[in-house]
Amino acid sequence: MSPDSTIADGQFPQHAPKATFDHNKVTVIYILGGPGAGKGTQCGRLVEDFGFCHLSAGDLLRAEQNRVGSQYGILIQTCIREGTIVPMEVTVKLLENEMTAELQRRTGDGWNDGRGRFLIDGFPRKMDQAIKFDTEVCLASLVIFFTTSEEVMLVRLLERGKTSGREDDNIESIKKRFRTYNDQTMPVIQYYAKEDKVAEIDSTASIEVVHKEASQVIKNLFSRALP
Repeated sequence: MSPDSTIADGQFPQHAPKATFDHNKVTVIYILGGPGAGKGTQCGRLVEDFGFCHLSAGDLLRAEQNRVGSQYGILIQTCIREGTIVPMEVTVKLLENEMTAELQRRTGDGWNDGRGRFLIDGFPRKMDQAIKFDTEVCLASLVIFFTTSEEVMLVRLLERGKTSGREDDNIESIKKRFRTYNDQTMPVIQYYAKEDKVAEIDSTASIEVVHKEASQVIKNLFSRALP
């Protein structure tokens, strides 16, 4: 193993490159949970409350898949259909590019003097993604983990599939996504829990109840950041 290699048990590289964004100025909150746990719905509410930029890894990948001339289009399409994870280099670069654009574009509360605040939805989905993003793009401040049963998520996704037009909102793809989530994303959540960076919220409850809990988590985070 070279000095710059990632340690196999999920530790950071011994000689990590400098991150693109300063985590003391740029707040990154990962929004994780199984498919259909309500991540996107709650992100929409938190954007209204706190002026976040909501970046959905899945939406960015779907947009890149459909972009004319994209070298990654077929690869992304295959991964989405099979419920597998797109190579991390693609996802991380798309997120970094969007963050750079937002920081250049936005002004106002939380967005002055190089500051910004991002909700990154559905990412990281694997430990190597987490390590690469935290070390090379921006160290995350928090993970909000929305939990509910697979039964609830399945009902929500099948209902969404009636109007979403998403090719992965079907029973076969959904079951593959559940397996991928349990095998590869749960270890990410467990890793951040050991770092005391996870706020777990039961998203089985109503949208309003879950929103209230999530908003309080954000308020607590921002209050700790004050001098």
